[in-house]
Amino acid sequence: MTAVLKSDSPRTQKVQAGNPLFRRNIGIMAHIDAGKTTVTERVLYLAQKLHRMGEVHDGAATMDFLEEEQKRGITIQSAATTAEWNGHEINIIDTPGHVDFTAEVERSLRVLDGAVAVFDAKNGVEAQSETVWRQADRYKVPRICFINKMDKIGADFDRAVSTIRDRLGANPVPLQMPVGTEKDYAGFVDLIRMKYISWVDEGDGRDYYEQEIPAEHLEAAEAYRHDLLEAAAENDEELLDLFVDDAVIPEDMLLRALRKATCSLACTPVLAGSALKNKGVRFVLDAVLDLLPSPAEIADIQGVNPDTDEPVILKPTTESPVSAMAFKTVAEPTGDLTFVRVYSGVLEKGAKLLNPRTGKTERIGRLVRMHADKREACDAVPAGDIAAVIGLKNTVTGDTLCHQDHPICLVKMTFPDSVISMAVEPKENKDRDKLSEIIGRMMREDPTFRAQTNEETGQLVISGMGELHLEVVINRIERDYKCGVQTGRPKVAFKQRLSKNVETEARYIRQSGGSGQYAVAKVQFETRAGVEDSGFEFVDKIKGGNVPREYIPSVGAGLTEFFKSGGREGIPFVDCRATLVDGKSHDVDSSEMAFKAAGVLAFRQAAEGNTTLLEPFMKVEVTVPEDYLGAVVGDLNSRRGEVSEVDSQGDLRVVRSMVPIAEMFAYSSALRGATQGRGQYSMELAEYRDVPRGIAEKMMEEKS
Repeated sequence: MTAVLKSDSPRTQKVQAGNPLFRRNIGIMAHIDAGKTTVTERVLYLAQKLHRMGEVHDGAATMDFLEEEQKRGITIQSAATTAEWNGHEINIIDTPGHVDFTAEVERSLRVLDGAVAVFDAKNGVEAQSETVWRQADRYKVPRICFINKMDKIGADFDRAVSTIRDRLGANPVPLQMPVGTEKDYAGFVDLIRMKYISWVDEGDGRDYYEQEIPAEHLEAAEAYRHDLLEAAAENDEELLDLFVDDAVIPEDMLLRALRKATCSLACTPVLAGSALKNKGVRFVLDAVLDLLPSPAEIADIQGVNPDTDEPVILKPTTESPVSAMAFKTVAEPTGDLTFVRVYSGVLEKGAKLLNPRTGKTERIGRLVRMHADKREACDAVPAGDIAAVIGLKNTVTGDTLCHQDHPICLVKMTFPDSVISMAVEPKENKDRDKLSEIIGRMMREDPTFRAQTNEETGQLVISGMGELHLEVVINRIERDYKCGVQTGRPKVAFKQRLSKNVETEARYIRQSGGSGQYAVAKVQFETRAGVEDSGFEFVDKIKGGNVPREYIPSVGAGLTEFFKSGGREGIPFVDCRATLVDGKSHDVDSSEMAFKAAGVLAFRQAAEGNTTLLEPFMKVEVTVPEDYLGAVVGDLNSRRGEVSEVDSQGDLRVVRSMVPIAEMFAYSSALRGATQGRGQYSMELAEYRDVPRGIAEKMMEEKS
């Protein structure tokens, strides 16, 4: 059999770019160290956007341009770029893999039409893989999978695919059958075209050899192909008839069925390769074009009219009124850099658009296309495209920008609450105002980074998603903004909820000459533990006008204020419904202020001696050699951890457990010491649980 050297794409016809049908908006997502940024680097090189490939381990990757990213060898913030492949424009967002920077993944997936999920061939699905997969599920983003590092010791394609099925509940469908593994990884069988593809030694990823399938691999390839056809046939009746009759199935029909199944989330195509060795990434690009949707093929844009709350639907075309979502903000001295996804119409330089959240108009000053930290000016951005605007005044992450005569508010993003906090203050008193300005900028950039001043101590307290998150923030303050700071030890962001249902009557009556303050509110409080996404709910059940209608929102405002502030302890509440059932008012002395104060008082009375403290529990995954398994499990148990599973990966063991974050501070140092530096771990927020009574009492004593 003669192997033919090729460098063209085997399927995709070259077409003229510009039409939204020939554009893709994709994200690269994965667990930390699975190879996302290396995949992106190879994509840019193959698309001739780069003339030299930078490596993450050298601190030279194009998409990791922050000094902190180059120093640590990880992605911290999402970076956007555009590449061309076979006449298509591909907008690419490289997202972080560390749980502390999950907000970057969240806001990227909100505006993308498709994603490439990268998995380590040895480890398969890891902790953060599950998090990003659930985020993509939430926004119904179609995905293809790339099993990376096939040449790594311990690589196992079938096992990696099975973890996608078992741990993610997905329907992975391999499009390739790898031939060889680890150092013997030689190529793959293309199951769509039934050809054997092998690599060019020391090649740059563009060229490959194609030949007939070797006889020794034919039987296995036909078994893989049968599974592929069966999965595709479930989504195409015409193909199903051919499959049942064992007839020849045309390549274009098979691709059409796979595309339909991928876009409807019925299946997830799987490919394999080694990005670092330039093997297989070009075929991922082909799959992106063949199987993921274009902006012209997404569903109609849904939102609400900000004035009437009525549903609004727009077509994702350039002829519709303009609508765009701001999904990322970078605070800069010359004006904020705001990344936007245009959903309908055309975003034009100089246009004045409405921000429904503020009710104000924003002028589109400068438009730029991004390539990591480089910018290219442009005059207009059509529907389906991604770009950035320089100089918006009052637009933040999640805001909609729309035509003033056709207002629409797009579905907003949701971000998790912060889980740890620390006090921070400037080393020099003269930098106090400067620090406040820097913190304000960073809060505009990062929706999961929060800061507030403790009213009792006057301390500035910053909060984030983990130790690494806050460490990066502090390093940026000191290095990028040249402001020296001192920090306190990180503290857990506890929450609390009412222990039992209770009814209170709050009487806020003040008389000091002249008109006084009078408000009586009877409120029933119910705990809503176990209700998904339950925060605070205010219900009005006033009958007979005992509380005038104009004062009822004030009661709700007072209850909400106490719920968020946490009262004297300053620990925010969760899971509560408050129902206003009765009350009294005075013709002269009642006011909105009095009823708001009554709401605060009612909640304070309900919480007196009736609260349960909650702490964040993390899903922790530790990978260690078997010799250290006992020490690691024992250490996790000593940290109030609950080990749920111990899995095998060759000569390594993977320990999965649930551990309170309060016990995980400085765990990386402890793990290094216990495993002689050979252990690795990752963790993500799983849920909040009750704090044991003894620990809660001790904590409250320290607080008082």
